[in-house]
Amino acid sequence: MNLEQELKRYLGFDTFRMGQKEVIETVLSGEDVFAMLPTGMGKTVCYQLSGYLIDGLVVIVSPLLSLMQDQVERMRAYGEKRAVALNSFLSTAEKNEILAHLSAYKFVFLSPEMLASEGIRTAFLREKIGLFVIDEAHCISQWGHDFRPDYLFLGEFREKANKPTTMVLTATATKRVRADILEQLNLSGIKEIIYSVNRPNISFQVEKFAAKREKEEALLDLAEKLATPGIIYFSSKRLAEETAHILRREKGRRAAYYHGDMEPLDRILIQEQFVSGQLDLICATSAFGMGIDKADIRFVIHYHLPADLEAYMQEVGRAGRDGIESVAILLYANGDEVLRQQLADRDLPDPNLLQLPENLKETLPKAEKRFLNYFLRSGLSEEEIRERIEKRRLIKQENLQALLGFIQTDDCRRVYLMSYFGENDFSEAGGENCCDNDAASLEPFLRREEEQGEVSGSSFRARLHDLLLE
Repeated sequence: MNLEQELKRYLGFDTFRMGQKEVIETVLSGEDVFAMLPTGMGKTVCYQLSGYLIDGLVVIVSPLLSLMQDQVERMRAYGEKRAVALNSFLSTAEKNEILAHLSAYKFVFLSPEMLASEGIRTAFLREKIGLFVIDEAHCISQWGHDFRPDYLFLGEFREKANKPTTMVLTATATKRVRADILEQLNLSGIKEIIYSVNRPNISFQVEKFAAKREKEEALLDLAEKLATPGIIYFSSKRLAEETAHILRREKGRRAAYYHGDMEPLDRILIQEQFVSGQLDLICATSAFGMGIDKADIRFVIHYHLPADLEAYMQEVGRAGRDGIESVAILLYANGDEVLRQQLADRDLPDPNLLQLPENLKETLPKAEKRFLNYFLRSGLSEEEIRERIEKRRLIKQENLQALLGFIQTDDCRRVYLMSYFGENDFSEAGGENCCDNDAASLEPFLRREEEQGEVSGSSFRARLHDLLLE
């Protein structure tokens, strides 16, 4: 079989990108595959072309509604009418209609929570599943505020489905995280195709400040001067919203905010406006960006510390997918790690919640109920649950120290990142646009002078104060 001809026939591309052909050849030979391909390298091609060449249904487990909707719409735009997303946008009647005619579809996208529903799981188990795809698989190993326990039961579903050929996809994962993912999925003997996390066209820069106020003002200045499109990441939903307001009112930037508490349709609308060029800037939490199909993002700024270096590489990897020079800027003020430590501690459940009476458990916040429900379904003893939570706590502390090491290092930041992910070929490190420690500047990433408006003299803090009073 000539895979290049099949690629042209089914998807219209002339050549494969890095890693795609190797992944496809692996599943066509009947082997399971774990593929770590850099962000923007077209992981969707791997399961789309494989799906066309394998008999049976292709089931794609995806973490976000907006991501699966986007993928289905793109497939339909290219003429594939047998793609569908099973999600909460559908009415009960629409879901039942799809489930009653699953054999009429080739590609079905759904969340791990949807697949955990007994009726839906039963419907899929009646079908011949030719390819089982777990996209954004790093979610399996991320225990945070958005913990998705149903990811941990995908291995059980795979066993019941007679172990269909399985494709596990992610863009960033250390060796330890990869081992955790495979353990949770009960996958052994799987072929691993691991490519470098390095994105040579992204310049890594860290700006340090003695005080929070200096960092606030620097953010506003950067958002004014940098060439767009761009993404600014926050840990605070409120600050993401308020910064977007300031950028619109003070700087005339076409900015919007995005976070997980917004209605799903509002989130999809913002993402579509950004992708289509109607927005210059997105002020967002980590809920934004997974699977986004926008090649020309010129910068990613982290105002707050990311969750860890895996999350950092996922998020900055959304810049420069067109191969053009782009920049990742992390803003750090003394003491920022305290907030990150607090968030890490908050993310993990208190094992004492297991002792609560049932009526009180129902009153807990959504994230804590997810943890409790997972533990109840897992069959673990209370001692084993406490041990697992403590193990995750230690891992989070180690990850924070690695992140702080990246911020404080005087050596090449690219080398630091690649070393963290277990790589040792640093031939693409160094050079004028590599990182600030290698003398890279922001000059190549600034807007042309004629595009810049007047810079407001009011400070970021003063404007936030004004907004809170409005």
